[in-house]
Amino acid sequence: MIIDSERAVVFTGAGISTESGIPDFRGPGGIWEKYDPSDFTYQRFVGDSDSRRRHWDFYLNGGFGSEDEVSPNPAHHAVAELHSMGKVHCIITQNVDNLHQRAGVPEDRVIELHGNMRWVKCLDCGKRSTLAEVVQWARENSIDEPRCEICGGMLKPQAVFFGESLPERALADATHYSSNCDLFIVIGSTLVVTPAAFMPRYAVQNGARLVIINIGATPMDRQATMVVEARAGEFMAKVVERVKDKVGTQA
Repeated sequence: MIIDSERAVVFTGAGISTESGIPDFRGPGGIWEKYDPSDFTYQRFVGDSDSRRRHWDFYLNGGFGSEDEVSPNPAHHAVAELHSMGKVHCIITQNVDNLHQRAGVPEDRVIELHGNMRWVKCLDCGKRSTLAEVVQWARENSIDEPRCEICGGMLKPQAVFFGESLPERALADATHYSSNCDLFIVIGSTLVVTPAAFMPRYAVQNGARLVIINIGATPMDRQATMVVEARAGEFMAKVVERVKDKVGTQA
C-alpha cells in the first residue's frame, strides 16, 4: 500500500513515543494515574496558582524528559526514512515531544495539532524560551512556579491544554491533507481525542485506505483496510525494510 500510494499521510499519537520513554496519558501507569486531568485545563492553569504549581511539578520532575534523556526510537526513524524516500507526504501528530523533527522530518512536514512542549511562552510579553532552559533555571533557584524573567508574566508551555483551541493553521493543514490523501497510516493513537480523531474519518470518507498500528482497539478499526496490534518501533522498522526491498526490486 505504501509503494502504490502517491499521497500517504502518517498520523501519530502517544503510542509511538512510549518506546522513547515518554509515558502515555490514558494507559496503565500513564500520566493520568499520577495527575488529575482537570488540573491540565487552560482555564485552571491561567486562573489558579495551585494548579500552575502542579503543572510545573510535572515538568520539573521530568514529566516529558529532556533531550538528553529522550530520543527518537526506531518508529520515528522509520517514518522519517519513509518521508525521505518520498513515500510519506507529511506527518500529522498529536504528540508534543518534537521527536519527529529530531528523527529528521523537516519542520514544515510535521503538523503539530497539539503544539510542542519544547517551547515556553510568556502570556504577557510573548517572550519564548525552551522548556529545558526554564526547567534548569527553576531547579537551580528552587522555584516551584517560574515567571518571565523580562516582565514577570505567566509562563505557559506551547502545548495545547484541555479547553484551549487547536492552532488554526495546523488544524486546517491537517484537515486538508487528511481529506486529500490516498493512504492514512495511524501509529500509536487510540483515536478518541477530537478533533484530532476526525482526521482518519476525513481520509476514509474521501476514499483513502486506512491502516492502524496500535496496541488496543480504536473506534476506527472496522473502517480500516488493515489493523496491526504491534509495538510501533519493531513493526515500522520491518515495514521500511520491506519497502526498500520492493523499491529495489522494481528499480
